[in-house]
Amino acid sequence: MNHSCSLLFVGLDVHKESIAVATACADSIEPPLWVGNIGTRQSDIDKLLRQLRAKASELRVVYEAGPCGFWLHRYLTDKGIACQIVSPSLIPRKPGVQVKTDRRDALQLARLLRAGELQAIHVPEVADEAMRDLCRARDDALRDLKACKFRLKALLLRLDIRYEGVARWGPAHLRWLARVVCPTPAQQIVFQEYLRGVNEQVERIARLEQQLRELLPTWRYAPVVEAVQVLRGVQFTTAITLVTEIGDIRRFAHPRQLMSYLGLTPSEDSSGPRRRQGGITKSGNCHARRALVESAWAYRHPAKVSAHLQKRIGQHPKPLQDLSWKAQVRLCKRYRQLCARGKHVNRVVVAIARELAAFVWDVARHTTVQAP
Repeated sequence: MNHSCSLLFVGLDVHKESIAVATACADSIEPPLWVGNIGTRQSDIDKLLRQLRAKASELRVVYEAGPCGFWLHRYLTDKGIACQIVSPSLIPRKPGVQVKTDRRDALQLARLLRAGELQAIHVPEVADEAMRDLCRARDDALRDLKACKFRLKALLLRLDIRYEGVARWGPAHLRWLARVVCPTPAQQIVFQEYLRGVNEQVERIARLEQQLRELLPTWRYAPVVEAVQVLRGVQFTTAITLVTEIGDIRRFAHPRQLMSYLGLTPSEDSSGPRRRQGGITKSGNCHARRALVESAWAYRHPAKVSAHLQKRIGQHPKPLQDLSWKAQVRLCKRYRQLCARGKHVNRVVVAIARELAAFVWDVARHTTVQAP
């Protein structure tokens, strides 16, 4: 078979019902060529591959990450075709261009792939993505629970029914809710439905957490989830959120790369002798970043190994136990220093979360993980 090109770069703009295709030949400096739109069935993709393989001896495919997931990447990889997925936020774009179409997106992807200006994202294994979906389902249930509680409290506030206790949603508060009587039957129905919604979300969260605990021993990253819990403030739900969102932490050669991936590094706008830094970039994984920031609040207290923490770290080797104490001493001291300098407490906690990411990286580096 005669090939007109030794290497063909293929840009795909993937949607639910169609895929826009463009190609760029490595042996030519000509602009990318528009191929057309195809369907998303496997037969449509196979037909496209036969056409492209008749033109080139090697194919390299790229498309943007989106709601369609990783199925196309896995399908092409199984067929021996090099495929990468890029983040839409990291694709170079001309600020003056105001026209965006599927055709232009596919042509641009093919051109940038040929120029080597695209950086691929990490594609998780099927089992890793499944655990991440389960963990995100729990996060969704938490948001739904918060919304249900807000609606219930808003109703009671409108009716001027006030709880005189201190702790909300504790046993005493729940007993008080069971005795609430609204002024009208219709409002009583609304109250009962809202209260039922809260209880259903609590049960839903408990079911999802139970499934996470049952499936964790069969997951290849279970040792990392257990090891990360030696750090103060990183309990089961936080640990499994971090590991499912980050994946193989060892792919980061330096902890600064992990900090950047999580969006915890300061933004910067420098020019010449002037250097100006702003807030964190927030350009990384928001789920893992939020979990780390929540854990960082634990370091506002003095360094101490509580009974609960001692129970978690007691089953791990001494190097990890020493690393846990090192993290406490450093981060607790760092928190007091930043607060003494007049920094806002929220900024201080974010700075602690950034350094906590380095300790998470160090713990994962010392943990053995089975190959997929």
